[in-house]
Amino acid sequence: MSDPTNETANPESTAAAEAGPYQDELAKTTKQRDEYLDHLQRSRAEFANFQKRAKAQAEADRQYAVGSLARDLLDGLDNLERATEALKATASEGITNGLVMVHKQLMATLAKHGIEPIAALGKPFDPNEHESLAHQPDDSQPEGTVVQEMSKGYKLHDRVLRPSKVAVSTKGSAPAS
Repeated sequence: MSDPTNETANPESTAAAEAGPYQDELAKTTKQRDEYLDHLQRSRAEFANFQKRAKAQAEADRQYAVGSLARDLLDGLDNLERATEALKATASEGITNGLVMVHKQLMATLAKHGIEPIAALGKPFDPNEHESLAHQPDDSQPEGTVVQEMSKGYKLHDRVLRPSKVAVSTKGSAPAS
């Protein structure tokens, strides 16, 4: 006859044997699901970062779009300033005042778009904003101070469009020629 304990153990071992492949398949499917979920979350995060970068880049492009036009206008603005200075000594006051008004209007228009002159005279030399063309002995100023501005520099928001061309003070007497 048959052993009753053998009959009960046999169905369990059969169930365990049948559950084994399903357990493996379930574990494999769970692992694959977790990998897909991780990939989805990473893809979403990458896309969100891409959108932020694209938005920031578009904003920067919009903010600095006038830079090349402004750079081109600066030479004309310099010539207008030179003409105004030259006419102050020779021309009538009306013409000079008219040029001064045009200059002020151009500067206001540039300022409206974020373009401002760089203050240089009397400031410490900053290689990010100034281009040193000469050194001048000057005991009245600390060494490294801008003592003469040869050409005005300009900034567009926080970026330098054109550095100021300056002469910087040094200690001591003038060099012998």
